[in-house]
Amino acid sequence: MNAFTSLPSFELDDKILMQGAEISRRLNQLRLENFPPSAKKTLRPFSVAEVAHYLGVTPSNLKRLYLDGKGPIPTTVGSRKQYTAEQMWELRHYLAETGKSEAKKYVPQRKPGDKLQVIAVVNFKGGSGKTTTATHLAQHLALTGHRVLAVDLDPQASLSALHGYQPELDQNPSLYDTIRYDDQRKPIADIIQPTNFPGLDIIPANLELQEYEYDTPLAMQAGSEGKRFFTRFGKALLDVDERYDVVVIDCPPQLGYLTLTALTAATSVLITVHPQMLDLMSMSQFLLMLGNITKTIKQAGADVRLDWLRYLVTRFEPQDIPQVQMLGFMQSMLAEEILKTPMVKTTAISDAGLTKRSLYELDRSNFTRGTYDRAIDCMDAVNFEIQGLIHRAWGRM
Repeated sequence: MNAFTSLPSFELDDKILMQGAEISRRLNQLRLENFPPSAKKTLRPFSVAEVAHYLGVTPSNLKRLYLDGKGPIPTTVGSRKQYTAEQMWELRHYLAETGKSEAKKYVPQRKPGDKLQVIAVVNFKGGSGKTTTATHLAQHLALTGHRVLAVDLDPQASLSALHGYQPELDQNPSLYDTIRYDDQRKPIADIIQPTNFPGLDIIPANLELQEYEYDTPLAMQAGSEGKRFFTRFGKALLDVDERYDVVVIDCPPQLGYLTLTALTAATSVLITVHPQMLDLMSMSQFLLMLGNITKTIKQAGADVRLDWLRYLVTRFEPQDIPQVQMLGFMQSMLAEEILKTPMVKTTAISDAGLTKRSLYELDRSNFTRGTYDRAIDCMDAVNFEIQGLIHRAWGRM
């Protein structure tokens, strides 16, 4: 008798639907445990040193304020003073009103004539840190006083999950509801959701976004509306233009109609790249394809002018000699267009992701001090450099 028995066959659709439902159920259980009782994310309080850092003042200035009873009053935990994120926002406006010569420093929002900054975070290859970059950039900009809209264009919805939205359970609309071609379109204002960060809203993603990739070729055959698919997102943003200073788009890791629609709406592009040979080869193919497609849609009337384009090296390991050599190789070619600070690979980010949180949401007490400080210092350096590019686009130094 044969000692081996054949494996039983199974229906693929039944199998993966069952496993997908079970994973979703378990993830929701984790969410309920982490964010009770409403399953909505909250945000930790911030220390005086952190608040001073993001406001651009000294801790002693803040101490003087609360001792004089001015501005929002921090809570005391042990011997430490702490502000909520809402109080940080209040404090920013209080400082702007009482120190008028520095108002722009404390509330660095758009002024009349400044255009909405739309940043598309892109890469053709998964695992480049694109969603991590988009998440932390959007949250950093909110912490530093900007009004931000994060847009999740990836049907896998990782950016949404990091902000507490689980698409198959929450059933929130996605950008597809605004850019679809039929009469069921919704205004973009109706699909925007709040986050746990004051000043930061989000348009979550869901699997329905993928329908745009199938609908667009059909719409292109049907008439002129489809042929100008690339204008749909930019036109939708006009309805909420005055509500925001910056839009951060997490694009899907593919060069499809969603990515092209986002890139046409963008005023700037941030390309994430891991410093490995295969990743660089993939990026070169992405750039060649993108350039050729962009020429085609430009001929069809797309406006593809940008204020800036930058490459961010992600998951960088300074002790890895081949990565250091690859970074040098990239710098020799791309020079000024690579951000000065690479984003180092750190366990702090992966550990934070295990609970669907960002570095900005977790207190340093959750890590060994050195690990957290290195990660947050690097993340802030990257994001302050990008913030500087945004301000330069508005004509500020």
